[in-house]
Amino acid sequence: MVVYEFEDRTPSIESGSYIFPNATLIGDVHIGKGVWVGPGAVIRADYGTIKIGSYTAVEDNVVIHARPDETTVIGEHVTLGHGSIIHTGRISDWCVIGMGSIVSDFAEVGEWAAVGEGAVVRAKQKIQPRKIAVGIPAKEIGDVSESYISIWTEYKNNYNTFCLRYEKSLNQINIQNQQD
Repeated sequence: MVVYEFEDRTPSIESGSYIFPNATLIGDVHIGKGVWVGPGAVIRADYGTIKIGSYTAVEDNVVIHARPDETTVIGEHVTLGHGSIIHTGRISDWCVIGMGSIVSDFAEVGEWAAVGEGAVVRAKQKIQPRKIAVGIPAKEIGDVSESYISIWTEYKNNYNTFCLRYEKSLNQINIQNQQD
């Protein structure tokens, strides 16, 4: 992983977390226990603060940033889908933020809410707990069901095992072209 101190602002990572070697952490970033940060993720708190709760999965190429003197908060057991962008938002525990979606400045996503792929949660917009929100701009279209919660709890538990599994078995290898 690439970790940068910026103007006396240094990332902190609690035990049991796994940060992929080509993920980038800059500045005042606080990562809880058992957090998995995937390849290409950029978590940049150069002039704001970013707090990521325990057992959260930050998938590949996620971008997280905070405005000057503001805080981006990601709760516990959150899944941030591939390529999503979180910018000075507040995401509650157990949320699922779909691939390629955006949570903009001062937006709030309630506990167990699901933001669909490619959705845009606008600045200062609030997604209520246990609601499904899709579209541009994001609109609540239904409720999160108990079966959804059951399935996603299992998925989230799988990511929780990734920290230990990646630590044990990820080895960089050199593959050379072989000509006959």
